[in-house]
Amino acid sequence: MKIHLKKGAGKEAGRALRRSLAAALPGCRFLAFPGGLEVRPPSPERAADFAPRVENMPGVARVSFSDEELCPLACARGGKLFSRPLDFSGGRKVFIAGPCAVEDEKLYLASAVALKAAGAHALRAALFKPRSSPYAFQGIGWPGLGIIARAKKLTGLPLVTEATDTRQVQRLAAVCDVLQVGARNMRNYELLKETARSGRTVLLKRGMRATLREWLLSAEYLLRHGARKLILCERGDALNLPGAPLLDLALMAAARKATGLPVLADPSHASRDREIAAALAAKALKAGADGLLIEASLDPARARVDGRQTVTVETFGALAGKFRCKPRG
Repeated sequence: MKIHLKKGAGKEAGRALRRSLAAALPGCRFLAFPGGLEVRPPSPERAADFAPRVENMPGVARVSFSDEELCPLACARGGKLFSRPLDFSGGRKVFIAGPCAVEDEKLYLASAVALKAAGAHALRAALFKPRSSPYAFQGIGWPGLGIIARAKKLTGLPLVTEATDTRQVQRLAAVCDVLQVGARNMRNYELLKETARSGRTVLLKRGMRATLREWLLSAEYLLRHGARKLILCERGDALNLPGAPLLDLALMAAARKATGLPVLADPSHASRDREIAAALAAKALKAGADGLLIEASLDPARARVDGRQTVTVETFGALAGKFRCKPRG
């Protein structure tokens, strides 16, 4: 924790600050730097609780933290390798594929079988869809639970599904292998806590326009509240404007470097177009993504949601075949 002094604050202000800090945080070490003091509280909790008090002390301009101080669990750089349900060991790319939402049982099961044959390691299995419009298709909900359970039995592939409400978590966790926290819910802290307590692997998407630190803090919530296996996913900002960024590959690389966690790319939501999605997927994999979370189906034209950005099974198979054996960057 760095305490930055106001311009013009004299030596006496610095000495007074040291005395106040020593009284409030006994045993802490202080290190002077030009314009302030660096303090090392004994725990993240003490630092978070104490920072607002420090900011109110005379002569203090602001308090700043490093990512490692704010997110000690997420930034542990453990290089976690998963044996189940998804295997990132050996540096292989991991492909999670399926339609944006489960809609029709016959088409979903047929797509699941085809995607496995094409190289998928896990199935997208979304039953609930948060939508901007309250009139748009929200997903088939609980009636789809039996459908995805049959897909899992039929293919042997793990299921990746999004929980949009704390009340869904435990029931989804009983069937699904990976619980996804979507971009819209990256800052839904109660959902993060409940998902972390599920005992399942968690996939955390970066929220739109979220900074690296905000993404890491959401990851810290998950790890702090019990998540043992965590996957990050860069889904871009989807501004859909000419020249606007799609996937933030630099931020994706920074997240991998900071955490040692696997980081996937979601080219579908970033592109909103299946041809762009395929090109973007290849670009992300070449840039070092650990794999893809991609929308793919036997018949994208029949989709009620996001069909335009859903690639065909053939396109997905070509991508998986090209990158399956290539190590991570």
